[in-house]
Amino acid sequence: MNIKVMTLFPEMFSGPLNNSIIQRARDNKLIDMEFVNIRDYADNKHKKVDDYPYGGGPGMVMTPQPIFDCYNNIINMMNMEDGEKPRVIYLSPKGRTFNQNMAVELSKEKNIIMICGHYEGIDQRVIDEIVTDEISIGDYVLTGGEIPAMAIIDSVARLIPGVLSQNQSFEEESFYLGLLEYPQYTRPREFRGFNVPSVLTSGDHKKIEEWRREQSLKTTFERRADLLDDMELSKKDKGFLKKIRK
Repeated sequence: MNIKVMTLFPEMFSGPLNNSIIQRARDNKLIDMEFVNIRDYADNKHKKVDDYPYGGGPGMVMTPQPIFDCYNNIINMMNMEDGEKPRVIYLSPKGRTFNQNMAVELSKEKNIIMICGHYEGIDQRVIDEIVTDEISIGDYVLTGGEIPAMAIIDSVARLIPGVLSQNQSFEEESFYLGLLEYPQYTRPREFRGFNVPSVLTSGDHKKIEEWRREQSLKTTFERRADLLDDMELSKKDKGFLKKIRK
């Protein structure tokens, strides 16, 4: 996968995406990332990238010229096949809320460009002309699009084949199967008077799977009951949920 991030602050990405699993994926050529400074493409003397909004109002808006020129330069460097177009994501509080289904969808893309806005956002003509997706990571306001971009890159990258050692590492995680994850325990079996649930040390794999399923259902019901609305639940699942509702 090829990811290009258009940003005013490329240095923000050097720490979070140069460590652990993501760095290994980059070292193994599974992901190629580049963080491109939009300011470098401003055609004015002082490299100014923002201006007052037409119609008045508070704050400033990022101007279209440096964004368009930055984007066009990236496109020219991506060596895409004829007719091939990248997915262009603008990180925006007005966008669709990012979730695991979107992460899976984006992990299948070959080329992704992300645009990190600042101030009061970017000129609408940029969005109308080149953006394919507006994405938000939650109902709150951040100072810019860099942190959302990092979160999405991390979530998407780990789904790319070969990035994690085993597919099971993400296939049983929270949200992948639609439920929140069951509790996890490790050694020692007893710690400061607290014991690991006996079913997990029983060696009975069927009972362990049943326990995990029930714990996932219970946690999801208690914390994110909305996730259960569109799930296909077995008769046994429904019986368990009916029991805990009481």
